Amino acid sequence: MSAADTTDTPDATDTPDATETDTSDARPVARTPLLRRLAGRPELGAVVGAAAVFVFFSIAADAFLQWSSFSTVLYASSTIGIMAVPVALLMIGGEFDLSTGVLVTSSALISSMFSYQMTANVWVGAGVSLLVTLAIGFFNGYLLVRTNLPSFIITLGTFLILQGCNLGFTKLISETVSTKTIADMEGFPSAQQVFASHLTIGDVELQITVVWWFALIALATWILLRTRAGNWIFAVGGAKEAARAVGVPVNGTKIGLYMGVALAAWISGQHLLFKYDTVQSGEGVGNELLYIIAAVIGGCLLTGGYGSAVGAAVGAFIFGMTNKGIVYAQWGADWFKFFLGAMLLLATLLNWWVRKRAEESA
Repeated sequence: MSAADTTDTPDATDTPDATETDTSDARPVARTPLLRRLAGRPELGAVVGAAAVFVFFSIAADAFLQWSSFSTVLYASSTIGIMAVPVALLMIGGEFDLSTGVLVTSSALISSMFSYQMTANVWVGAGVSLLVTLAIGFFNGYLLVRTNLPSFIITLGTFLILQGCNLGFTKLISETVSTKTIADMEGFPSAQQVFASHLTIGDVELQITVVWWFALIALATWILLRTRAGNWIFAVGGAKEAARAVGVPVNGTKIGLYMGVALAAWISGQHLLFKYDTVQSGEGVGNELLYIIAAVIGGCLLTGGYGSAVGAAVGAFIFGMTNKGIVYAQWGADWFKFFLGAMLLLATLLNWWVRKRAEESA
């Protein structure tokens, strides 16, 4: 029974005029201070970190502030951000996926090899790849909810299976570690326009992946903040059994989150294929950590139930700025991992401090 059901409400017939409202005791509604509202946002640490990284490389590298450099930074950010956004939703739902890096490569390999071997339109290969990739995402989610095993173990197994299949099937079919060219096959130009083209806005040339990235950010934010499914994601990540007790479809929500990650992996895989025409079967290993790092920098908790899509996008933007800023500053590439690790620790500590202060002032 809800609180509304247990509250005594005067009947309209007990008052002289039910349409009149007594405003004599009205009090102004208390407003939450702006700083406290900002402190409650999960992406605050990432935004502060992004501003610091931007200022740092603006000073350290003269070329960093050029429009062409900004375009390159956005492209590097989008290649991580397309995956970081659904990975963030999965982490908010309380789970991990360690197979995402190789799943991107798997989706590209399936599209390429199916089209080449069957001499089919490349869109047919892309469609087959979509079905297989979604099936892998469903498998991860279904196995998780049926066994209650840690997602770390399940997706680590999937990671190893996919890595072996990527190398084994590519060598078996192509007799090399890379796929054959499909640039001269039917449908390739139109698919390239969708997944690997670029557009010009003013003086800035942007890759189409930036558009895909922004679209996923908007969609994920809408789901989290404006839909019932978003409430379910936060609920299953914060308290799974309590959510189940009030009727939240826990199993369906978790499976859906894994399939959402698989869909993003398919988009990234098609970009990989149609940008470079051929795919190296060993690619993608280690990228799953970059996606998780971007989400954590963006404010997602490893324990689930907290985070945002915008925060993960900002985390990916930090990755792009750091990756390219080191190049523009003409430093050794070895420094990239140092900066990425430092940003991970600093953003995590800042998010912890912000949450602690918000809880103390609540």
